[in-house]
Amino acid sequence: MVSDTSTSDTAVSNPTSSDSTDSDSTDSDSTGSDSTDSTSTSDGAVSNVLLVTIDSLRADAIGPYDNDRYSPVLSDLAADGTVFDRSFATGNWTPFSFPSILASEPVFARNGDIGVTGARTLASVLSEAGIATGGFNAANGFLTSHWGYPEGFDEFEPFVTSVGSSRYSRYLAAHPTVEAWIQLATSPFRRLGSKLRGESDDRPFLDASRMFDVEDSATEFVDDTDEPFFLWVHYMDTHTPYVPAPRYIREVSDGLIGTHRMLHAHTRTSLGWEVGERTLGDLRTLYQATVRQVDASVGRLLDTLEAAGIADETAIVVAGDHGEEFQEHGHLAHYPKLYDELIHVPLIVNVPGEDGGRRVSEHVGLDAIPPTVADLLDVESPPEWRGESLEPAVSGGESPDQEPVVSVTVRGEEVTEQPIPRSLSDGDLLVSVRDAEWTYIENADTAETELYHRPSDPTQQEDLSADPSDEALAVVERFAPIVADHVAELRDRQTDAEAADDGEDEEVDEHLEARLEALGYR
Repeated sequence: MVSDTSTSDTAVSNPTSSDSTDSDSTDSDSTGSDSTDSTSTSDGAVSNVLLVTIDSLRADAIGPYDNDRYSPVLSDLAADGTVFDRSFATGNWTPFSFPSILASEPVFARNGDIGVTGARTLASVLSEAGIATGGFNAANGFLTSHWGYPEGFDEFEPFVTSVGSSRYSRYLAAHPTVEAWIQLATSPFRRLGSKLRGESDDRPFLDASRMFDVEDSATEFVDDTDEPFFLWVHYMDTHTPYVPAPRYIREVSDGLIGTHRMLHAHTRTSLGWEVGERTLGDLRTLYQATVRQVDASVGRLLDTLEAAGIADETAIVVAGDHGEEFQEHGHLAHYPKLYDELIHVPLIVNVPGEDGGRRVSEHVGLDAIPPTVADLLDVESPPEWRGESLEPAVSGGESPDQEPVVSVTVRGEEVTEQPIPRSLSDGDLLVSVRDAEWTYIENADTAETELYHRPSDPTQQEDLSADPSDEALAVVERFAPIVADHVAELRDRQTDAEAADDGEDEEVDEHLEARLEALGYR
């Protein structure tokens, strides 16, 4: 069983994996590694950027941030690129984080909405500059046209399909764990059929995973595009429920987790039963197997770049949109909290011709991604973007801008209350402020505060705000005004949006709503 030790504030000098894979590793992984090696020997000219975002990927889930993890493709990208040790999401779930990733703006800070409609998105800015743009999202309903995400993309496919009209189809769409049970229970027959047909068992158990659709679309986009391009792909395999292909479970665990163990783990969590250490360990292993599954898919994308002859002119950016909790603070998945297991995410930038193995210890936010990508493609960033480019840190070793990173969430009366908040009116507004060492969290509606010193308390269990030392008090005095300013900005936007409301808000259509329910967002 792989360990789950947090290394959120521990530098790793050599991002390599000490684990060995079993005999059925795919050839594509080693090829993917070769393709990253080829990029490091180029002349440094960047024509294209591939942005890979991975849903629910916490930092310590991959080898560059924890040597006990097995993610060979991402580890090779890190070894030949730049790793940002303290990179933080601006929210605890996708709709709160992605406005920063694709529009370099905080959620709610433009018009009180969780989307990017009307924003100068990264794709829009690049498209206006003549860069070809493609975006492929593995069925996350929050990254769709309803919230403005196709804007600026020449090609865009969210793979959010109709759920069908039958009661059975709608039920499965809203209850993916039940679908996972069915897939798992029938998996021995499917695997036997695959072996008889001479096929591999790489395909995930859960057919709702659109990993291969994303791969195929991304490959077609690369093959059909002659001009410089920006390609964004978003993976959902690491989102609950974790149902990886069997081979990846074998690669990340010391033993086998049979179908009955996976069924048992998913049953207990879906029914809200108490999760013991064994079940929690199984869930962690399943999660790590999905990470490895995505890792292998990224390797195949790198193979595509190599086959197209453009690996040595394509920069790769990899990030998690938020993390995942395994009961560090009492829950599973990613409920509305702002601790490191949900906010500390990977950020790797691999640029052709730049020296590899660089570690950046300064804190950065994901709103740095749009200006960084724009810089790599020699496109000017618009003044309204909030983030600062990390290209100088990647190419010249300069220290990034050291403004603290602000993250937000909205929480109802209960932490596990659904639906997912879609406005500031859906609960209390919580805001966190982070630098390289400290995390300050404030409930803007109740004035409750928390303060954690991460180097001495990496899992943030000891709240120092009640009886602060002089040093801690100085941190609070420095961070509290940042919270106040951020809250004031969001409240102002909320007021403006409410004043402009014509009472005709566009409702989410029933198929999209069903897919959001399938992610647990009822």
